[in-house]
Amino acid sequence: MEASRSLRDEGARIGELEPGPANSIVDVAGVRVGHVTVRRDEPEPPAGRGVARTGVTAIVPADPATLRTSPLRAGVTALNGAGELTGSLHVAEWGVFQTPVYLTSTMAVGRVYDGAVAAAVAADPVVGVDAVVIPMVGECDDSWLNDARTVQVDAADAVGALADASPHVVQGAVGAGTGMICFDWKGGIGSASRRTAGTGHTVGVLVLANFGSREELRVDGVPVGRLLEAGSDGGPPTPAGSCIAVVATDAPLTSADLTRVARRAGLGLARTGSTAHHGSGEIFLAFSTSPSVAEVEFDPLFTATVEATEEAVLNALWHAERTDGRDGRVVEALPHDEVLELLRTHGRLES
Repeated sequence: MEASRSLRDEGARIGELEPGPANSIVDVAGVRVGHVTVRRDEPEPPAGRGVARTGVTAIVPADPATLRTSPLRAGVTALNGAGELTGSLHVAEWGVFQTPVYLTSTMAVGRVYDGAVAAAVAADPVVGVDAVVIPMVGECDDSWLNDARTVQVDAADAVGALADASPHVVQGAVGAGTGMICFDWKGGIGSASRRTAGTGHTVGVLVLANFGSREELRVDGVPVGRLLEAGSDGGPPTPAGSCIAVVATDAPLTSADLTRVARRAGLGLARTGSTAHHGSGEIFLAFSTSPSVAEVEFDPLFTATVEATEEAVLNALWHAERTDGRDGRVVEALPHDEVLELLRTHGRLES
């Protein structure tokens, strides 16, 4: 099966609303996404850096040179807080953020934060002189496949992910998603979008999907995880992981409104089978690219967020490839043909 084909290309329809042209977060005008993928196989320190299956992903909501002086309104929430998103307290207090959003491995947050500071200084000469910014760096734990004892990314990789940002989202085992596992299959970066009925606003979601156990997985309501025969070595013995979800919209919302929108990402995760395990970190950020604030219809935006989050998780699974990692561990890709047959049997594929 062609890796470029999506679950939607195969006839699956997740939810009722229509996606944007790219069916990704970049359908919100001005948003770009970039990756640096770090894969290496070296001896363990001190001779080398070990096995690297990790990287950095940057979500760029606007020109970084203008974010400090023209910050975007945002809201943040957590479904389960066993994780980190730096700058989230700033968003909760002021309702805005002033840097791109970077995603990476848990143990690499500090390195990426350093790179985010360097990128902010390069973009705006006032930063660090007359003003400071608090970069936003989110994480998930990829240590099942990635040798996290040695931090495998460098500050320059954050700068590289920013430089790679474009109006096209590569999904799956790429960037921050390189070593992530979802429902015991290979996970990673996934994205989707929806256009709201009537008002015509766009909602785009990008997830770093690294959560769940195989028997929990549901695709368009079908209990695929229970019905599939075991074919993956899976991941850690406990299902705790994490999921960072970034929700973008062009709807003219306040920061309080955006917090409500961000909260709906949790319902999208639940549709895929997530129960937000005790040791998992589900942290959601929503932002608006609109320069104005106006009254809107919330229900269509909530529906769009739920549907786009659900499909973003499934897209992460669908695009991710089989990955080997440290200590001979292997995580298989979700088996496309078997999943499609189950969806066909349950009447979920459009003819």
